[in-house]
Amino acid sequence: MSAPGELFAPGGFAWILGIEDTCVYPADGGVSLDEHALTEHDVRRPEDLRIAARLGAHALRYGVSWPIAHPEPAVFRWDELDEAVAEAEILGIELIADLVHYGTPTWLTDSFADPGYPDAIARFAGAFAARYAGRVRYLTPLNEPITTASFCGLRGVWPPRLTGWAGWVRVAVPMAEGMARTIRAVREAAPDTRIVHVEASTHIDTEVPGFEDEAQLLRGVGWLPTDLLMGRVDESHPLRDWLVAHGADVAALDRLVVAPEMPDVIGVNYYPDLTPRTLVDLEGGAVQLAYDAGAAGLRRVLTAFADRYELPLAVTETSIEGDDEVRRAWLLASADAVRELRAEGVDVRGYTWWPLFDFVDWSWAAGGANVEEFAVARRDPDGSVSIGMAPPLGDPRDGKTAFLRRMGLVRLEELSDGTLERRRTPAAEAFAALAGVSRAPEEPGGPGATEAPS
Repeated sequence: MSAPGELFAPGGFAWILGIEDTCVYPADGGVSLDEHALTEHDVRRPEDLRIAARLGAHALRYGVSWPIAHPEPAVFRWDELDEAVAEAEILGIELIADLVHYGTPTWLTDSFADPGYPDAIARFAGAFAARYAGRVRYLTPLNEPITTASFCGLRGVWPPRLTGWAGWVRVAVPMAEGMARTIRAVREAAPDTRIVHVEASTHIDTEVPGFEDEAQLLRGVGWLPTDLLMGRVDESHPLRDWLVAHGADVAALDRLVVAPEMPDVIGVNYYPDLTPRTLVDLEGGAVQLAYDAGAAGLRRVLTAFADRYELPLAVTETSIEGDDEVRRAWLLASADAVRELRAEGVDVRGYTWWPLFDFVDWSWAAGGANVEEFAVARRDPDGSVSIGMAPPLGDPRDGKTAFLRRMGLVRLEELSDGTLERRRTPAAEAFAALAGVSRAPEEPGGPGATEAPS
């Protein structure tokens, strides 16, 4: 599997990295969650891009921080993006621009449920595509719509902080309209741009007989944003009536059917120990319990996307939390699974380790409280195993160490002055070897990408 002349060309294969770029600035005055700032990427951008290049990445999934780049309805701030695009060009790395990563500008007071949202993102997308035409050739309209709808519409964690399935529908349908309008605006402004639609995979099962209907609903909901985008939710769709019953605007559904948009590539996000869920009975209700399905789970979700949509695929996020050897082992196992699928005829054209370096857990903005939707199995002090929601990680006032998710090829270590040192792990060397680099060179002039201690 070698680097393509053009990303995602038939028969080619791209090794890709991604920098965690969640960017949520609440209009209601809540705590912001800006991963570029929290990981110091905003002040170490050239260094971080050089690390990606030295590890052999052909491309980098890169967030444009929409809330920052579009501070007012008619105002765009391109300075930080200009720097990133210029640096990537020097290094020979293609950028896959991530336009929306969970947050909207604060002037959209109802965020994804704001009536002005579809027009706002289309306007930004067109301006972005026109400015970087021929320079940024790959673009993701909105990262993980299924996850965005969960955090913003179902569980009220991020703006507009709606809850229940009616809340989910109220943000999911406008997001689909926004994605469709984004694609049209981009193709009008820069016709050669390739659209990479990135979605979290859904891997749900249950051994509780009474929970099978809910498991089936969750599996169906997992396909809905992509089905909506592609105009599949017509009168015959099994969840069309469900959407309408939960408040979907019928006219909006019809607009998506009449004017669908097709991406060029479908990006599939899968984490072996987070994506797979089984429904268990916890305190009298069905709760998703995360478990590790390993490479078999990755094969399952990639095959499902390939069968359903018959479009080229790329793994656009995968990694695992753990020590250096755990990460290295998953990199090799997942890469082998992708290689096997390609040999079997599944059209997978890229692999992304996400994130390049560790990131700060999203609970940071919630004062340390757990914000995930799934339960975990824990070994208690007496040796027994219990199931429950993840406990709080700590207090942000004590620093970032307790909040650093150990999922990167490059470890972040908090120093005594609060800054974050970058330390390359053995998994980074394994990625470089897969990408065709025999030995990833050191970052000169400092500890920015030093070897991790054994």
